[in-house]
Amino acid sequence: MQIPFVSFLPMEKELDQELRNAFERVYSRSWYILGEEDKVFEQAFASYLGVNNCVGVGNGLDALVLALRALKIGPGDEVIVPSNTYIASVLAISYAGAIPVLVEPDIDTFNINPHLIESAVTGKTKAIMPVHLYGQACDMDPIMNIADKHGLFVIEDCAQAHGATYKGKKVGTFGNAAGFSFYPGKNLGALGDSGAVVTDNDELASEIRALSNYGSDYKYHHILKGVNSRMDEMQAAFLSVKLPHLDRMNHERRRIADMYSSKINNPKVILPAVNPECVPVWHIYGVRCEDRDALENFLKERGIGTNKHYPTPIHLQEAYKDLAIPEGALPIAEKISKTELSLPIYYGMTDEEIQYVIDSVNEF
Repeated sequence: MQIPFVSFLPMEKELDQELRNAFERVYSRSWYILGEEDKVFEQAFASYLGVNNCVGVGNGLDALVLALRALKIGPGDEVIVPSNTYIASVLAISYAGAIPVLVEPDIDTFNINPHLIESAVTGKTKAIMPVHLYGQACDMDPIMNIADKHGLFVIEDCAQAHGATYKGKKVGTFGNAAGFSFYPGKNLGALGDSGAVVTDNDELASEIRALSNYGSDYKYHHILKGVNSRMDEMQAAFLSVKLPHLDRMNHERRRIADMYSSKINNPKVILPAVNPECVPVWHIYGVRCEDRDALENFLKERGIGTNKHYPTPIHLQEAYKDLAIPEGALPIAEKISKTELSLPIYYGMTDEEIQYVIDSVNEF
């Protein structure tokens, strides 16, 4: 049996006609940037989350950069961010001109350990960027308490957690602003690059909207030194098709994850833990194994695609050698990078395919 790590085919087949209709609707209008489709999706996504504002932008990285810039976080400022995350979270801080301060995760949930955050706060700290990694919400209450105590901004990175909740509240609604990615592989994915910033702060949203459109508040009038990062009409239309199906498709991912968690019983394989206060959406189902590469090859021989998130931690990437963080200084991130393996999880997997993955992992 051949099972890819991810496949869009079941979802695209199910939504095929709706997606084609969306394309024809945009194409027939001959209006491709900052039009009606953007407004419709922004309003729908803001309503889905329960926030006042959504600003569509070019991608998830830009969403974080624009949020940081709008909050006036820049050179000399420090932003606390998990040591175990995709590099985009940290790049956003660098692009804003600020300094990333890496804090270790909880090895069981992979998310930033809130008990380690306060000791990283200095007089230069301006913000905390919790990353809701792999589709599970961070432990937000202690994070928000620390932010309130020290007068810090909170910018949530929700790129992998569309629809995930913490104590019944959706991620993206806790901090001053949040960034979402709609890269095709996300739980809510466009058919190309796209992203959004969400916030309850109307003034902040207006500034982000201007920054994303060359710093312009209206045509040929520029109040800021902005950039070009706008959600195009085609992607907005595709996202509007997919959004009403998001909760249903997330529910299916949870069903797959529940099958993995209840039936994988190989003592060599450590399953991901779930914070009981959270309802995850399982963008990634990451297990840990001391002999990770052997497990990866074993599953590959059986036709099962896997991935590693992420094989080299941020502080050991050449791009961040300027942080001067030596190997061994962040042992939990390093441990995860050497042992994590992501199993297939996507909408449309059959029970037979899920069971085949379970049986194969148990046979290792």
